[in-house]
Amino acid sequence: MRALEARGPTSDTMIVLLSGLLLLAPQVVTPPVPAASNTNPAFGGVPTGTATPGPLPLSLADAIDRALQSNLALVLADQGVRNARGLRLEALGDVLPHLNGRMSAVREKINLEAFGFTGFPGIPSVIVGPFNVYDSRVYVSDTLDLKGLYKVEAEGHRVQAARWTYQDARQVAVLVAANLYLRALSDQSRIETRRAELETARALRQRAADRKAAGTAPGIDVLRADVEMSSREQRVIAAENQFERSKLDLARAIGLPLGQQLQLSDPMPTLNLPVLTPEEALARAYANRADWKAAQARVEAAEASRRSALGEALPGLSLDADYGAIGATFGGARSTYTLGAAVRVPLFQGGRVAGKVLQADATLQSARATLEDLRGRVDYDVRVALLDLESARKRRAVAETALGLAREQLQQAQDRFDAGVANNIDVVQAQQAVATAEEDLIASTYEVNLGWAFLGRALGMAEQGFRQFIRGE
Repeated sequence: MRALEARGPTSDTMIVLLSGLLLLAPQVVTPPVPAASNTNPAFGGVPTGTATPGPLPLSLADAIDRALQSNLALVLADQGVRNARGLRLEALGDVLPHLNGRMSAVREKINLEAFGFTGFPGIPSVIVGPFNVYDSRVYVSDTLDLKGLYKVEAEGHRVQAARWTYQDARQVAVLVAANLYLRALSDQSRIETRRAELETARALRQRAADRKAAGTAPGIDVLRADVEMSSREQRVIAAENQFERSKLDLARAIGLPLGQQLQLSDPMPTLNLPVLTPEEALARAYANRADWKAAQARVEAAEASRRSALGEALPGLSLDADYGAIGATFGGARSTYTLGAAVRVPLFQGGRVAGKVLQADATLQSARATLEDLRGRVDYDVRVALLDLESARKRRAVAETALGLAREQLQQAQDRFDAGVANNIDVVQAQQAVATAEEDLIASTYEVNLGWAFLGRALGMAEQGFRQFIRGE
């Protein structure tokens, strides 16, 4: 997998930037930040199935597969494709022949005088009937003009744009599911780290109590250890709560059944893949990004719509025909038909055509400007993704070294405290240094993996990239 990106020095910054990037994506969408989940469809999902008893084991592959089926943004994008197809069929119906059938039976009594037949010698009455008329007939009509043909072309391009938008929504759904899964893994790691820190604080508190009982340490050392232990307990509680919330965010985005408990079955991945050069990355982005292709299709649709508006000022041809049988009885009905053609030539429409052309031209210019802006955004996304990914990888390397040094510092502080040559202030400070280093490592590991995810999004290869990663490629 050669795709996926990082954003910012901390996980909070990463979350905010991730939300901002996806909000800029056409028609579609964003990862974490619980507040955004209330309004952004990328955080929503359509719950399917029934909750099973006990936690449901969930792998990263399972999360992605479920998101591709139930994520709300993807469901809405799919309905957008259906809506575009419906509009194209409607436009196509205006240019294809219309075929209708009609059967009628009428009993009539007519006053000929009402139609001007009066004063005829030998006609005793101007009232004719009652009599029957039976008519069975098929009608065919068609209208041929450039307006309708170009409208069909425009709607066809809009269908393509909707399909590309759907593909882009798949990329976003993969990014959301992967990011929320990775964030939950990070929160799970924090619980384990916080619990380990709490156990260390308890052990140090016991050492301080033993030394006080032996008369080799003052009571303030025990008090200081109690404060530190309470602080660690609070952090464990906060980490456990955050982990449960992260699992809820993930369950909602991938459409798990309501009330379904889940258990993350995959560990935090460690990706060390070769990074593309900016030139290679940009070539892939312009070749693969679905939002770029959707924007191109919208420009083509706007061009066809402008031609359709111009076509309203051109002549059009109407064809009408019918064929059937008519008579006083069904058995006595005889075949008749009608053929007709007419040319419609617009002479004066009060500026209606000019107004439509002006609107269509404005839409076209807006679509072209949006396309050029997206060209620049693709370039920006790729370059920023590469920069942030490289930065995150370097920060992780530094964090690994810093954690080793902090643990060594803690061990030395504990040894000095046990030897009675120092109080436990140094131990407490060393504990805090270890906690900071562990948090930095967890955050930087998350940012590296998220960096690959963002690079995949920037290249238009998030879904493909994660599936390659899952297969171990």
